[in-house]
Amino acid sequence: MEHLLTILLLFLSFAACLYVFRLLKPNPGKSIKLPPGPTPFPIIGNILELGNKPHQSLAKLSKIYGPLMHLKLGSLTTIVVSSSDVAKIVLQRYDQVFSDRPFPGAIQALDHHKFSVAWMPVGNQWRKLRKICKEKMFSMQKLDASQGLRREKLENLWHYVNECCVSGQAVGIGRAAFTTSLNLMSATLFSVDFADFGSDSSQEFKEIACGIMEYIGKPNFADYFPVFQVADPQGIFRKTTFYFKKCFEIFDDIINQRLKTRGTAEDSMSENDMLQALLDLNQKDEPELSFDDIKHLLLDLFVAGTDTTSGTVEWAMAELMRNPDKMLKAKNELRNVMRHTKHIQESDITKLPYLQAVVKETFRIHPTVPFLVPHKANEDTEINGHVVPKNAQILVNVWAIGRDSSIWSNPDSFMPERFLEKEIDFRGQHFELIPFGGGRRICVGLPLAYRMVHLMLATLINDFDWKLEEGLNFEELDVTEKFGLSLQKAIPLKAIPIKL
Repeated sequence: MEHLLTILLLFLSFAACLYVFRLLKPNPGKSIKLPPGPTPFPIIGNILELGNKPHQSLAKLSKIYGPLMHLKLGSLTTIVVSSSDVAKIVLQRYDQVFSDRPFPGAIQALDHHKFSVAWMPVGNQWRKLRKICKEKMFSMQKLDASQGLRREKLENLWHYVNECCVSGQAVGIGRAAFTTSLNLMSATLFSVDFADFGSDSSQEFKEIACGIMEYIGKPNFADYFPVFQVADPQGIFRKTTFYFKKCFEIFDDIINQRLKTRGTAEDSMSENDMLQALLDLNQKDEPELSFDDIKHLLLDLFVAGTDTTSGTVEWAMAELMRNPDKMLKAKNELRNVMRHTKHIQESDITKLPYLQAVVKETFRIHPTVPFLVPHKANEDTEINGHVVPKNAQILVNVWAIGRDSSIWSNPDSFMPERFLEKEIDFRGQHFELIPFGGGRRICVGLPLAYRMVHLMLATLINDFDWKLEEGLNFEELDVTEKFGLSLQKAIPLKAIPIKL
């Protein structure tokens, strides 16, 4: 939270006046028994408790105050969930009560909160958008039909890594995974590739996607004190607006070009992509989607389908490199399954229990979205003898759940074997492992992410060994986290591939 202390000092006088006003204002409401939590400071509440890595700071506090914890962040009441049992209550038992979202200032850029399937309230429009995503992109039938597209992108990744292997050039693992994810999403959405390996174009899109995830997830002073939203003291709203506009400019060009070619031979080349399906709904006599609906949905799919998937692959590779015995187990399993084929097929994933365990362990120890997307209480709700008040922001700390020593032995160690011993999946039914959330708000893109993470990881490790640059040992590999809505490696992973 850079500059936060400076900002607090600048506005302290004005905030003090507001605080005094609130003290003098009568409060007719009856008191309720809130969950325990650290004593808030006057005016600022518990803001200073967050630190630069709130997922870690709040995990430590939960060990003192329990798995259902109350914080006051300025004027924002926040409830933090840090155990699988309480997460199950929130996301399953009271799913309907906690299904809506708060609207942080960053997500209000260009009115994204009004159109986004990830952020809008549960209602008819939300149900319609979810249904469109499932039917047109994420259904089993659609995913099976688009296997060839993913195979092509994975072969491109393999050839790029192989070229680096021949030349002795280091591969930026996260960047290569991002380019693969980006081209898969752009081809799925628009029937075009947005980037080439090693080009600056992929880095530009990575900056957009990572920038959006970073600023949406960053603690925002204006959210804690709404009176300062117009001032936007940290510039978060301005920066998010900038990134959204860059995306929409790209989408506008593609949409306008597509509209010009509708019904032509050129148009038939892209008849199976997502944009075509969305435009078909828009061009009806009674349109089901507006152009704003389409652009904001494309923004959700673009960002969620690139940054999070590539980040998981980078974390998995980092952990496998730091644990050569785990890497060897994964390689041996792949060799046994892929004796008679050069590239992994999607049907092979179910035959690779250790690779699946590696992915699960990566999600446990490095969850893609450490707090999930925040939830909001629609009414006062009692949980374990305490009341979660109406309009409170709910943060489910899946990072803390993944490090819970009452669930996981040696929780800070990377041990895929633990998932060979117990049946735990990450599709929203086992609340010990919910990187994609649970309940009705579970990530709609989970089926595609499941396939892509396994396929990319297998492509990177099956035919190649890896070494670090400049003679570094794998034990020295940095795994420092960079906090945002998604959890990235602070120092990008670069390694040199060696052909087996």
